Amino acid sequence: MSEDRPLYVEEKIIGALKRLLAGRVNEILEEAQFVIPLIEYGNDDTHYPMSPLITLITCERTEKERLIKVDSYSLTITFTLPESRDSELHCYAYSAAVIMAVYENPTLEGIVNRAVITAKKYNRPKIAHCGEPWELVLTLRLTIEGC
Repeated sequence: MSEDRPLYVEEKIIGALKRLLAGRVNEILEEAQFVIPLIEYGNDDTHYPMSPLITLITCERTEKERLIKVDSYSLTITFTLPESRDSELHCYAYSAAVIMAVYENPTLEGIVNRAVITAKKYNRPKIAHCGEPWELVLTLRLTIEGC
């Protein structure tokens, strides 16, 4: 992203979420009694041990939302963890830490009016010990008023 142009709301949302994950979520994980890989983001997100994928989708607006000028987004955070004996525990730890961080900061630094976690899904490997990863998918609904 270039510093000399205005940011779109979608870029602001993703940036705030990355800061939340690499900031407060990591603080919560460090307080845990287990060693859990911390979340890191950089210029090339693929080189870090834990860099969850963030996918943002514009939700379909109802007639009421159009009239009162409310935009809503669906956002997924996908954690992919290599299979190990602690993978399941790590999925639960990441889930709890993200839920706690979003609960503490439901406006994502004032960018949205409200962020709510609507679903969490734990995907275990279909066949144990064959190299397939564990996956945690968290779904959030974000609303922005006055758009």
